[in-house]
Amino acid sequence: MEHLSALDASFLQAEDSDPHVSLAVGAVSIIEGPAPDYGDLLSVFAERTQGIPRCTQVLHTRPFDLGAPEWVDDPHFDIAHHLHRAALPHPGGDAELFTMIADIMGRRLDRDRPLWECWIIEGLGGNRWATVMKIHHCIADGIATAQMLARLSDDGAGESFAGDIRAARESSPSILGLLRPRLNPLTWMGDAWRATLAAGSAAEHAVVGAAELTAHVLTAGQESSLNGPVAGMRRYSAASVDLAVMKGAARDFDVTLNDVALAAITSSYRAMLLDRGETPGPHALRTLVPVSMRSVGDFDVTDNRVSAMLPLLPVDEPDPVRQLEIVHRRLAQAKGSGQREGGSALFAAAGNLPFVISAWTIRLLTRLPQKSVAALATNVPGPRGRQRVLGRNVLEILPIPPIALHLRTGIAMVSYAGRFSFGITADFDSAPDVDALARGIEDAVEHLAALGRSRGSTTSVDAPAKHPPAS
Repeated sequence: MEHLSALDASFLQAEDSDPHVSLAVGAVSIIEGPAPDYGDLLSVFAERTQGIPRCTQVLHTRPFDLGAPEWVDDPHFDIAHHLHRAALPHPGGDAELFTMIADIMGRRLDRDRPLWECWIIEGLGGNRWATVMKIHHCIADGIATAQMLARLSDDGAGESFAGDIRAARESSPSILGLLRPRLNPLTWMGDAWRATLAAGSAAEHAVVGAAELTAHVLTAGQESSLNGPVAGMRRYSAASVDLAVMKGAARDFDVTLNDVALAAITSSYRAMLLDRGETPGPHALRTLVPVSMRSVGDFDVTDNRVSAMLPLLPVDEPDPVRQLEIVHRRLAQAKGSGQREGGSALFAAAGNLPFVISAWTIRLLTRLPQKSVAALATNVPGPRGRQRVLGRNVLEILPIPPIALHLRTGIAMVSYAGRFSFGITADFDSAPDVDALARGIEDAVEHLAALGRSRGSTTSVDAPAKHPPAS
């Protein structure tokens, strides 16, 4: 039996701490043509889920958290418990689809069954239908979830943009790894000394990053309507822009695609706060930015391998180019400071504690009202090729993030089929303007792209060197 890691289990404990929270992640696939026969879908999904162990396994927990939960095969697995069918009311547009998505994602998954479900949505206008996949976060992070969903498509898990992220291109230094290529008996002492220094530097880097993350979490941010208790109901909206436009803006300003996306999010949050009658201060938008720690050889492993950065997005800055400049600089500083490595080290340390201690500690901490982080922004690499479901083209993929821990809005991003999409989950009562947030993101991307074209492709934000793709 496989045990959940401390990070995997933390999503269960965070969900336990708040009855209004459902820590499931999801994705919407908009598919062309009429929906296939439900019986055909049931048969195909029953076959394909057999190749994904987590789809047919349940959690086995220990009393009083005396041991980590384990994945065990469900002897009573029935695909009919997980595949549901629904129809949108007329006219079957985005508003009706988004309302149904919010309702589906707001309800918790049944822990007595495998922790996923799929909804077949009919009645979507424009001769289209949709699927809504919902998977508990304790099963997988964004990359692993995308791989699971791809394996349910006709062509299986093909190539993903996940190969471009930093963790997939780099390996963590270790003494043994640094020594292995050059075990020359004449120089081994010098090699061992250099390896020890490199490993020590990496450890120091992680300690500094962990301390920085801890300080950010313990420092209260500006009071705003973005942070506070969430209710049981959700809202959902989405924004979609041309991926070529995003890439053009990144090229013209010599930044990453992720920088452009976060700058557009910053601009829209600023407009939303102003419309609410609030003054966006410099500490109003501390943002949780998950960062993958998954190497390219572990893409097929279904678990969570993420760390985090906590940059302040500059909602106090009115100029969009200055916003992009500051976002770019602060993300570079967060990466350079070791926040990515520090967050990973903290959960690695938690994994070395007896599970009962780490579980109760995380459960206690997640019950406390945190007032430092105001938003979530996560970028999930999408599939490189177009997907098909029962011979029908998937036209669009929209991500669905969860909200929890006093974060009243969460934004997930994914690139697919020439589009870059933002999926936004929000608390129903405190964020009635979620559609305006989505439209503001689209407008901000177009504005930045226009400004970039007018500047010319030779202008750099703050450094002439190119930067690697964002994690």
